[in-house]
Amino acid sequence: MSKGTLLIVNPRGFCAGVERAIDVVDQLLRRNGAPLYVRREIVHNRSVVADFQSRGVVFVEELDEVPAGELVVFSAHGIAPAVRAEADARGLRAIDATCPLVTKVHHEVVHHVALGRPVILIGHPGHDEVLGTMGEAPDRITLVTDVEDVAALPFAADQEVAYATQTTLSVDETSAIVAALRQRYPLLIEPRKSDICYATQNRQDAVKELVGMGIGHLLVVGSHTSSNSKRLCEVAETHGVPGSLIDGPDDIDLGRLTGVATVGLTAGASAPEHLVQAVVRLLSAHGWEPQEVVAMEEDVRFQLPRELHGENESC
Repeated sequence: MSKGTLLIVNPRGFCAGVERAIDVVDQLLRRNGAPLYVRREIVHNRSVVADFQSRGVVFVEELDEVPAGELVVFSAHGIAPAVRAEADARGLRAIDATCPLVTKVHHEVVHHVALGRPVILIGHPGHDEVLGTMGEAPDRITLVTDVEDVAALPFAADQEVAYATQTTLSVDETSAIVAALRQRYPLLIEPRKSDICYATQNRQDAVKELVGMGIGHLLVVGSHTSSNSKRLCEVAETHGVPGSLIDGPDDIDLGRLTGVATVGLTAGASAPEHLVQAVVRLLSAHGWEPQEVVAMEEDVRFQLPRELHGENESC
C-alpha cells in the first residue's frame, strides 16, 4: 500500500559549470591517463570526488603537492592570481576549469579595483570561491556575510563602493544584505546582471514550487561542503518545510519521514543524477510513488577550455 507521493523536481543536479568541470577531468584522463592532479575538489560532491580518485585523479590542497612539470586542473570554484603565478613559477601545465559565471565575478572585481573603488563581497568565509575572488585584490575587497556586517563597514556613506556576490548563495539571503548596502551607500555600484548563478536561482525557485505543492519534507541530494545544496534546505525551512541534506540513500532517516504523505526531492548543482535515482528507488521500495515535476527547462551549456577545443563536438 502506498504511503504517499515522492515529487522529484526539475531542474535539479548538475549545472553547466559543474558539467564543464567534470568534462575537463574526464577528457584529460582519457587523453593523458593517470595520475592527473586537481587542486582542491573539482566540485563539492563526495561521490564525484571519490569516483575520480578511483580512476587515478589526485586531489591536492596546494600546488607544492604537485610534482614539477606535471599537469594540474584548477577546480570549478576559481583561483586567486597568486595560485596561477605559483603554477607558472613551478613549471606546471595548468588547465582552468573555473565556472564561467565565477570568472564573470572575478572580472567585475578587477574592473572596480582598477577604477579605485572598494569592493564588498557577499559570501561565506573560507569557501573556495570566496578565497579565489578575494585573492584578486585582498587589500581592496571586504567580505560581508550578513546584514550586521554592513553596519561595520569602514567606508563613508558618500563614497562610491561596488559589491559582488558569491554565485551559490541564497537569493533571499543576499537580497537582505544588498538592501542594507543600498540604504547605507547611495552611490553603490551593482552588478549589471546578478552574480547569483542561474542554476542556484532555478533550483531555489523549483524548491519553492514544491513547497507550494504541499510537501511535508524536502530531501536535498548534495554534500555538506556544497554551499548551493545547503541553501536549498534553507529555502524550504524558511517556508516552514523541514529539509534534510543527504549524500545519498544511505543518509536518509526514514523515521523523519514517518507520516509524511508528500516528500519533495531535489539535488544541488554538484550532485550526480545516479544518486537521485538511488534515493528514488529506496523511497519507492518503502511506499512513496515517484512523480516528476518540471518547474522550468534549462538549456545552458559552456564551452570547454580552449586547450580542449576539438576534443568533442560540443566544443
